[in-house]
Amino acid sequence: MVYTIVVHLYAKDDQECIDKLYAKLQEASAVYSKDKETISWFVMQDHIDKRAFTIVERYEFESSQQYHLGNPYWKTFDPYVIPLLEKPMDLRRFHELPVVDIQHHY
Repeated sequence: MVYTIVVHLYAKDDQECIDKLYAKLQEASAVYSKDKETISWFVMQDHIDKRAFTIVERYEFESSQQYHLGNPYWKTFDPYVIPLLEKPMDLRRFHELPVVDIQHHY
């Protein structure tokens, strides 16, 4: 079952903070996307509010996080990112629902 983490981040109202967060998230995506059992690790920026970012991490299993948390880059991420944020990260964990093949009979 696919295990998904969604993290919402909100940058301080400072263009330098926004730019630094943008660059760090791009870098993190390139690094974490290569972790074992990672299906995808991508980032998005709100199309209107440029301070709002979202990370979507998808793993083969909940236990797959061990590779992500064991990546040496992980220890550098929070210390760099947290000072750039106006409020704490909003992190949510999900198990993706399986796709059900439903045939419609008319």
